[in-house]
Amino acid sequence: MTIRFGLLGAGRIGKVHAKAISADGNARLVAVADAMAPAAEAIAAQYSCEVRSIEAILAASDIDAVVICTPTDTHADLIEAFARAGKAIFCEKPIDLSLDRVKACLKVVRDTKAVLMVGFNRRFDPHFRAVKAEIAKGSIGAVEMVTITSRDPGAPPVDYIARSGGIFRDMTIHDFDMARFLLGEEVAEVSAQASVLVDPAIGTAGDFDSVQVMLRTATGKMALISNSRRATYGYDQRIEVHGAKGAVSAENQRPAMIELATAAGYTRPPLHDFFMTRYTEAYAAEIAGFIQAVLGKAEAAPTGEDGLSALALAEAALKSVALGRTVKISEIL
Repeated sequence: MTIRFGLLGAGRIGKVHAKAISADGNARLVAVADAMAPAAEAIAAQYSCEVRSIEAILAASDIDAVVICTPTDTHADLIEAFARAGKAIFCEKPIDLSLDRVKACLKVVRDTKAVLMVGFNRRFDPHFRAVKAEIAKGSIGAVEMVTITSRDPGAPPVDYIARSGGIFRDMTIHDFDMARFLLGEEVAEVSAQASVLVDPAIGTAGDFDSVQVMLRTATGKMALISNSRRATYGYDQRIEVHGAKGAVSAENQRPAMIELATAAGYTRPPLHDFFMTRYTEAYAAEIAGFIQAVLGKAEAAPTGEDGLSALALAEAALKSVALGRTVKISEIL
């Protein structure tokens, strides 16, 4: 069986997903929709698919599944519409910036029994998955502490910051999902601190650019997340998991994983400088995983509930910063 796809959104991430769909032997990109006609036409020309409206894709009998890469404020409405239309749905994070809106959306997904997968691509990174595999094998014993470092090479434009939902909902949300993935338990408490150290304009826009978050489960397991909108040395993405019997870590990746030794010393190539190159394999693997879920050969994960949980952690972190205290998740959900 070949899964026939409609792509909603032909921007930067839409192009990545178009490539992944077209490269999978179990899938075919049938149609693409975008408010900017030239963007949709470029993908249609490259992958020999049609340009259609979202409404046409919704009503189409030759579309089995959709990938939603449209602006965040459209996600929940589109998920509900395509769930009611009986189509499988892959949606970029977040489902919405409002917990109540996400809850209402997920009720529609449950009622229609739709297949929904949320795009937390880092779960599919081969290095992070290898860390998870060692945990599952018991190599480090029971997990006790997780440390996640995630720092961008530079801040996005301030106009993006103003509509992003803020650093916790936009950037740290990936790390919240990864912390849950690696801890293996739900987070009970969140303690966060945040500053504006990179660009005063970010603070003027009502956001932060430098944050530290401590997560704690009911059994006492902990995760520490460090985020910054500035890393002059490249895209900094590291994970360490400490357990009762040892530790396992995933270090920064480089386009060439080599080390040069000369009389001047040891040098290595610079880090990746963008998430699109660092997570190329992850983006392809998550679409492949979604296709397998649509085929009924795997579970669709991360789920909508995973998206809700990560957003709840973001809300708890915001509240912790505002109140200057630890916030229980029971206060949020």
